Amino acid sequence: MIAGASWGWWLGFHGAVLVLLLVDALLPAHRKDEPRTQATAWIWTGVLVAATAVFAIWIALGQSHHKALEFVAGYAIETSLSVDNLFVFLVLFRGFRISEKRQHTALLWGVAGAIILRALFIAAGVTLIQRFEWITWVFGLFLLYAAFRLVRGGSAHAAIPEWIRKLQPSKGSLLPVILAVEVTDLLFAVDSIPAVLAVSRDPFVVYTSNIAAILGLRSLYFALAALLDRLRYLHYGLGAMLAFVAFKMLASHWLEVPITISLAIMGAILAICAVVSWFAGPAESATGNHPSP
Repeated sequence: MIAGASWGWWLGFHGAVLVLLLVDALLPAHRKDEPRTQATAWIWTGVLVAATAVFAIWIALGQSHHKALEFVAGYAIETSLSVDNLFVFLVLFRGFRISEKRQHTALLWGVAGAIILRALFIAAGVTLIQRFEWITWVFGLFLLYAAFRLVRGGSAHAAIPEWIRKLQPSKGSLLPVILAVEVTDLLFAVDSIPAVLAVSRDPFVVYTSNIAAILGLRSLYFALAALLDRLRYLHYGLGAMLAFVAFKMLASHWLEVPITISLAIMGAILAICAVVSWFAGPAESATGNHPSP
């Protein structure tokens, strides 16, 4: 046993991740210079969601239903908060004038690096909570601040450090872009990992749900790229969700919120914001945060 799971579970999960990464990298639609269709991106996103569902069922059968629900909740939180990453990727790729084929390459390397960085972040977070119970208050208050920052109207573009904005595209090199992807993912991990720790303290569940969500980021980016500017009220939904998980973490000593209720509340928050955003249409201020090529 290591970090809450046997070696077989860890090896099986990473083997599946490696296979999915290789398949994604070698798909003919991803290797051509012509722009990929949204249909292709949605199909691959569906494949990854299906693979995640199969893994959740595997956890339910091999460990417990409660852990499987924690995995689903962690995956939902990380995927939802990762939409902000997609806005940042959109800004970066437009700013660097990166073609769609090179965008895929940059995100492929970005995901590989993110897996390592997330593992280190999660190990540190779980260790701190296990050794210092009071750290849950620090994480909870930090999530409340992050929720306030989002509701106040902070944009994903504002989260990009100034030194990244000043980077100039290198001829033939994707290194500055990959570096920018890695740094921005690290910035958003500071919010998302404490949020996942609010629904599970199991290192295996927290890590696998994070990586499963990151694995689908690239295809989700290409699937949603044309729709991102329409999600004008998304930051309110993400802020409300962060506030909820902060409350869950801060109140954990006195009140245990069932994981099924947590999933229902988070789903309702995001669904309401998505529907309202869709009918409201894109706002000039939202589009202004994401400059055209």
